[in-house]
Amino acid sequence: MADVGRRLVSLELCAGAGGMALGLEQAGFDPIALVDHRDVACETLRANRPRWSVLRRDLLRVNPAVDIPVDRSIDLLSAGLPRVRSAATASRSRGDGWELQLLDTTGHWIWQLRPRAVLLENVPALVSRSEYAESRSYLEKYLDDAGYEFSWRVVDACNFGVPQHRELGILVAFRDGGLAAFDTALNAVAPPPALTVGTTLRTSMGARGWSRADEWASFADQLAPTIVGGSWDRGGADLGPAGSQRAWARLGVEGKSIADETPGADFEWDPESGEHRVRLTVDQVAELQGFPSYWQICGRKTARYRQIGNATPPPVARSLGSAVRVGLSC
Repeated sequence: MADVGRRLVSLELCAGAGGMALGLEQAGFDPIALVDHRDVACETLRANRPRWSVLRRDLLRVNPAVDIPVDRSIDLLSAGLPRVRSAATASRSRGDGWELQLLDTTGHWIWQLRPRAVLLENVPALVSRSEYAESRSYLEKYLDDAGYEFSWRVVDACNFGVPQHRELGILVAFRDGGLAAFDTALNAVAPPPALTVGTTLRTSMGARGWSRADEWASFADQLAPTIVGGSWDRGGADLGPAGSQRAWARLGVEGKSIADETPGADFEWDPESGEHRVRLTVDQVAELQGFPSYWQICGRKTARYRQIGNATPPPVARSLGSAVRVGLSC
């Protein structure tokens, strides 16, 4: 039980806006380094935690033994890797197979650095669908070779205090045992009282004097659909494809764009009309994703939205990190 009560050391890959890192920090992990290839993500991390060692690097071109300041053993290697498709789909869509290269590179980092535990987050299909078996093998071969005990699972963010249905594909691995204790600790997490879009955003919707904020909040009495960050390569900020936008419309929210500010005092709300539904701001999307109000997301509107939508919700990372600590203490 030597780990109980002391801060542990982590290394994070593809850190993005810091949702995973913030949750793990709350669970008792301090990052020895955080790696991401996007300037704006690194700017976000540095703005919020100036003392963190943030490295702008392309994982496919990094030698961890040379480029990462690892001068002590690592308790946890974590990563929120970019959306992974099946091996067949990835090979057809991009000749370089970059998604599978990232999986393979992450596996090699694990094999080379031998952290005590591993926590990776990605799409639920990577865990649950048979056509992703080859993709999973890009990591599993390294874990098997290094003697890790590991498990794939799907969790829903709504069970950890996040007001949206958001399924996450999770890989957790332990080098020296602890998986059973992790499972017990995670299963013991009691779901908090259910939040809804309305209860979460009621205050911010009325911040500029909108008289119907309470009425809208009562109408939007469901969990949010999954917040979709979208592609960095094209388009502006919106709340996802047509199916997602229809789900938002049922909450009285227009999903075709992101607002610069919340409704004014004279806003005419009509949930049946796209022109008169409320639109969410970037800050409100961050709130639905579980980011605290003090967490600064850098960049312009679309870049901020992309970072938030692609992040691991901090409350989920905190619960997973706390369960990892239990596993490491055994």
